[in-house]
Amino acid sequence: MEWLIGLICSSAIAGAAYYKRSLSRSGFLAAVVLGTMMYALGTAIWFGSLIAFFVSSTLWSKWKKQRKEAAESGYEKSGRRDAGQVLANGGLGLLLCVANWVYPHPLWWYAFLGVMAAVTADTWATEIGGLSKTPPRSIKTGRRVPPGTSGGVSVLGFIASLAGGLFIGAVAWLLLGLSVQATQDAALAAIRPAAWAVIAGLAGLIGSLADSWIGATWQQMYRCSTCGREIEQARHCGRKAERIRGRTGWNNDVVNVAGSLVGGVSAVLLGLVLGFS
Repeated sequence: MEWLIGLICSSAIAGAAYYKRSLSRSGFLAAVVLGTMMYALGTAIWFGSLIAFFVSSTLWSKWKKQRKEAAESGYEKSGRRDAGQVLANGGLGLLLCVANWVYPHPLWWYAFLGVMAAVTADTWATEIGGLSKTPPRSIKTGRRVPPGTSGGVSVLGFIASLAGGLFIGAVAWLLLGLSVQATQDAALAAIRPAAWAVIAGLAGLIGSLADSWIGATWQQMYRCSTCGREIEQARHCGRKAERIRGRTGWNNDVVNVAGSLVGGVSAVLLGLVLGFS
């Protein structure tokens, strides 16, 4: 029954996103598989945290989209999310869910909480920070860089990143209170709201900043021979762009996975410090 419920819910949500052109066909299929497995092997808390990331990120991507078009034109991927983007943001979370299903342990959950907080924080920072009235600064050099530059950070993006992590922590706690399967954790429910919010907020922020640092250091970057912009794409303005830095294979999806991994590790360490092991 869990597989059927997961399939129906995932198909409905992914189908709506596909209809609104937020997902490509491959992204739709990947989202259905990811959501179905997450619901069947996890609980409503795991599945709901994933959906909270997906829905909130989709809504923010649509908000004032025209103002962000110039910055997004240099991204490797923007607009409709494909399977690679879906898996980059949710694949690691699914692996943690499977690990918890095979060998249940609280630290799997905290790793998952950190991963989802990190991808949410990074997406919120990108979508909301892209509206900053002041140009971002490079996280490596501190110099002003054009909006949309990989590794660029702003005060607005920093605040949005922290808010994204806190949002995931709040959603997870709310789902804990609503979940029948969480009754065994009732004794801890009174102290976990603040703890989960702190863990998710900090882990999300750390993961998002790590994503920016890796993007500025290792991500493959190119320069358009026509407009001169530094971009993530191998082609721009209809012509092949010149590669200027970065490590082979480190595209936007790989950077997202690395940033989410840092967020997951951070959440585990914070969970251990707070005694939730």
